[in-house]
Amino acid sequence: MDIVVNEELKAYIDPLTAEEEESLERSILAEGCRDALVLWGNVLVDGHNRYRICQKHGVPFQTVQNARFKSMEDVHLWMIEQHLGRRSLSDFQRGVLALRKREIVSDRRSRGTVPANETAVASEDAGAASREVSAAVDAPPPAPFESREALAKAARLSSNQVVMIEKIQKQAAPEVVAAVKAGTISINAAAAVATLPAEEQVAAATGGKDELKQAAKRVRESKRKPKEESAATSDEPDQVDELQMLRQRVAELTAENESLRRQLAALATA
Repeated sequence: MDIVVNEELKAYIDPLTAEEEESLERSILAEGCRDALVLWGNVLVDGHNRYRICQKHGVPFQTVQNARFKSMEDVHLWMIEQHLGRRSLSDFQRGVLALRKREIVSDRRSRGTVPANETAVASEDAGAASREVSAAVDAPPPAPFESREALAKAARLSSNQVVMIEKIQKQAAPEVVAAVKAGTISINAAAAVATLPAEEQVAAATGGKDELKQAAKRVRESKRKPKEESAATSDEPDQVDELQMLRQRVAELTAENESLRRQLAALATA
């Protein structure tokens, strides 16, 4: 069977560090590929790094099928659940995964194709080749993120962070997305930069961490300035009335002073 490596599924897999890569490769070369690769049909679901190293060195491996998956959406949801449980994920990564899950579930609901238990996909133990694929758990499906608050709770984020991550996904240039993924800038800063024209975003990202921070600062200041100016000119009604009365009184006194000067001038020439 020719195993297919789906690029969309690979996006869920974090690359190994140099040390992790060396350790896994050394282990496989010394002991073989002890853990089975999990497949759905011929699509590789779990074991991407082991598969790549085995292919590189011609090391044989075992596979195990997950017959519980009914569609590629099931595979995506399973991988999302697996990754959301990891502590090593950044806030941005968890937000992106949760938003992707909401998108899949919402699309299913709109098509009316949600199964009775949309998350009844077995959590495979790919670490034992001799072990059969575990059965699905007959439990009620979790809330499908009907609200932003529910999504934020599932991803262990604040609602405001979810809003910013959505903005980054929709508006940010790929270079800015890469920067926030790498931890070069914060979610808050990336959301601010994402409001700039695309060419300005790219220029800021090309300039590195400091330039991205300066761009975010400029955006925040540009938003703050109109508010300050508006606040300065929008006096309370009572204050406006008092100011008008003072201006009128000044005008009256000025007119009286001018009248007195004319009278004095007339007396001086009499």
